[in-house]
Amino acid sequence: MMATSATMASFSLEGQTAVITGGTRGIGQAVAVSLAECGADIILIQRDHSNTATLKAIEAWGRKAIIYTADLSSQAEVAALTPAILKDGHKINILVNCAGIQRRHPSAEFPDNDWNEVLQVNLTTVFTLCRDIGAHMLSLPVSSTTNRRGSIINFASLLSFQGGLTVPAYSASKGAVAQLTKALSNEWASKGVNVNAIAPGYIETEMNTALLADASRLKSISERIPAGRWGKPEDFGGTTVYLASRASAYVSGHVLVVDGGWMGR
Repeated sequence: MMATSATMASFSLEGQTAVITGGTRGIGQAVAVSLAECGADIILIQRDHSNTATLKAIEAWGRKAIIYTADLSSQAEVAALTPAILKDGHKINILVNCAGIQRRHPSAEFPDNDWNEVLQVNLTTVFTLCRDIGAHMLSLPVSSTTNRRGSIINFASLLSFQGGLTVPAYSASKGAVAQLTKALSNEWASKGVNVNAIAPGYIETEMNTALLADASRLKSISERIPAGRWGKPEDFGGTTVYLASRASAYVSGHVLVVDGGWMGR
């Protein structure tokens, strides 16, 4: 049966502005373009202006795109982001925290500087942007497009639920992102700001280069995925649009696993 116009309209992001971190490549890039396809204008948070591929892809859909720069490992630069964006007159309806880093060492040898950097980028930056942009969203009127004030989508991980190997900082940060998502939802869902997370499984991205290059690990992981393949960045466009749109109006505090069935084994 063909979907009704009302159902199709519930996925529209017309008139919405989304802020996204990690949008220069991989999952973040696919998500940014998908949000633009559904009508959103995009504010990209990047380290610098050298990578314009995502910006051009967004503009090709007839949407507005602008880059703000920050080193997400610098708390001072992250704290300055939201005031700068709001000072320029932007209204933020959607926040997607997709940026993340990985460091691999045996736990007994894990360096403090790598631990601190991973926690800063993967957790403290996420909290800071949720807090600052969330406060802005709470001040907005309810949107006629999405029937809420705002939507926050954090990227968690399978390692929000599992420990992994030689990645204690990453696992700790992603476990915390899942709990932060629930904590913020408990406060803000009743006020019109939905907060959810997406937990990717094993995805063919730059972050997983080491695993993809390890023939033994690649074989053992691939054999366990019921879908029979690793995920691709494009697998996250529709999922994020759903959580950003009115179609998910009654969904908040949820960690949506996109893993080809891994967690069901």
